[in-house]
Order: sequence, then structure tokens, then C-alpha cells
Amino acid sequence: MKICIYGSGAIGGYLGVRLHQAGAEVSLVARGAHLAAMRENGVTLLMGEEKTVVHPRCTDNPAELGPQDYVIIALKAHSVPGVVPAMQPLLGDDTAVVTAVNGIPYWYFHGTGGEFDGRTLETVDPGGVQWNGLGPQRAIGCVVYPATEVVEPGVIQHVYGDKFSLGEPDGSKSERIVALSKAMEAGGLRAPVLDRIRDEIWLKLWGNLCFNPISALTHGTLEGICGDPDTRAVAKAMMLEAKDIGDKLGVHFRVDVERRINGAAAVGAHKTSMLQDLERGRPMEIDPLLSVVQEMGRMVGVPTPTIDVVLALVKQRGENAGCYSRPQPAAPAAAPEAVAAQ
Repeated sequence: MKICIYGSGAIGGYLGVRLHQAGAEVSLVARGAHLAAMRENGVTLLMGEEKTVVHPRCTDNPAELGPQDYVIIALKAHSVPGVVPAMQPLLGDDTAVVTAVNGIPYWYFHGTGGEFDGRTLETVDPGGVQWNGLGPQRAIGCVVYPATEVVEPGVIQHVYGDKFSLGEPDGSKSERIVALSKAMEAGGLRAPVLDRIRDEIWLKLWGNLCFNPISALTHGTLEGICGDPDTRAVAKAMMLEAKDIGDKLGVHFRVDVERRINGAAAVGAHKTSMLQDLERGRPMEIDPLLSVVQEMGRMVGVPTPTIDVVLALVKQRGENAGCYSRPQPAAPAAAPEAVAAQ
């Protein structure tokens, strides 16, 4: 089984180590000092008192690797459209693309039926670059739950969690998804195959869309945001607006709002990923977590007044810090068959 992890930072590197231990032929696409360290010293995974070092193939040039059985995208969601051209050598006729990214994925409306079937989302896939360049038929959904960190180039610290929920867009237990689940489980991960992966995507997004931007604006932790009545009320209002959108799209929320907020509070004095990115001067995942919810609200006719206000504020906060740029409209990507014909 040939698996390329595209974006081998904290989560991608963790996955790579685990799949390599399971016997898969793993290659990691990375860049900079992290890539240089992995090439020279291998990939080091720290889990409690345990230290594991593996030596998969590491590169910044996907063209060296050839077609894969699976390409697992473990990049920040906003950076994926820009690397679609570079990913083309990895894609064979039967290659599956596993979207281990936060937020709503590019393939969300693939095979859903109804008025939105086949629709692309401009806020996460400008110009349909991923839809046309990767193909929705290749997609396998993946919801990431572990927390990991690159503590120095080539060294990944596991903080908590081992669950990667998987799902085909059509809900089937296909041969390819079962094989991937088994490979991940052989590497010590939990990889349940769900028949309603969109529900799981929304459950994680439900918290991310409010706690991330509120924390970036206030510099508060999950415990602080959920414990303060005023910020808790803002988060709840955003979540209820999002639930109205999800309900219109047939999403089933298996927990209620209060339980979801209490679950976040129980994590404690944790800084969200968006706040960490802001503090470190890194690009913030605003569009895949928040702008896309606004876009979907407009699609289904659900007003999002609280989301609109928080989105406007966090966009400006990100821009002022040099951590966010408003996406420019992209020219539609040519479909693969059209490219081949030119």
C-alpha cells in the first residue's frame, strides 16, 4: 500500500510514523528545516516516555514519488488549492484523496442529490480548483481528533488522541476505505468508518467555528470563553445559527449545544489553533472554519448575524497581524480531461 502524506507537519508526521510502523510504503511531502531534519535524522515521534524514530521517504517534490494508492492531505485547509497542480503526479486512476483537514471539504456536495448536488464552495475551493484538479470521486472524508505539535524540526510531540474518523461521501463501506481503516488501526490508531461522515465534520466544525475566532479576538482559552457568560452566549448564538444551516442540509447533531460547549470547557485552559497561529504569526484558518458557514447559510437562506459580526472582526484582526489575506476570486480550474485534451 503506497501512501503519500501531503503536508507532514504535526498531524501528517504523526500519521506517517504510525502508518510506516504498520508496514505501509509511506512518503512524506514537507519543506524547509522540518524536511531537512527528517531526511537527515528520520521522523521522531514522542509519546509520553516513548520515543520512536522511522525513516520514510521525505521530499518537497511530489513528482519523484509517482502515483499513490492514497494521498492524505494534512495541510491547513486554506493552503490546499495552491498545491493542487503539484499533486498531479501522485494521482493515478484509482488514487484516493483523504481530506484530513479542518472545516468543510471541497467535495461536500458530491453525490448529495437535490438542488446543491455537485456545487462547489468558493470560500474553501475558489474556482473549483480542488473539485476539478483532485476530483470529488477520489475523496475520502477524514475528521482529525488528535493534538500533536512539531517541537523542533523533525520531532513531533503527541499531546492526546488517536482517532481519525473516516467516511465515503456516499456513506458506503468501500473496499478502499476499509483497507485504509485497517492500515491505520494496524498502526495503533482508531479509524472508524462512518456512514454519515458529514455529521462528524459538522460536529467538530460546530466548536471550531465559534471558539477559534472568539479566542483570536479575546486571547481567551476554551475554559475562559465557555466559563464567561458573555462569551459563552456569543459562542452559543453562533452555534445555533450553524445548526439551523446544518438542519437545512440534513445534518444530524448527536449532541445539543450546551453539551458541546461543556465538552470544550472540560478541555481546560487550552489555546485554540487559531489563537496559536495568530500568536506565532502563521496564516489563520478563517475561511474553512467560518466564511464557509456564512456561504452555506446564504445558500440555504438562513441568516447568520452573529457569525457575520465575528467573521468581520476576526478577518480584520488577522489582516492587521499579517496572518490572513482575503481570497481573490480564482479562474475556474480546467477539468482533468480538458487539460489532457489540450
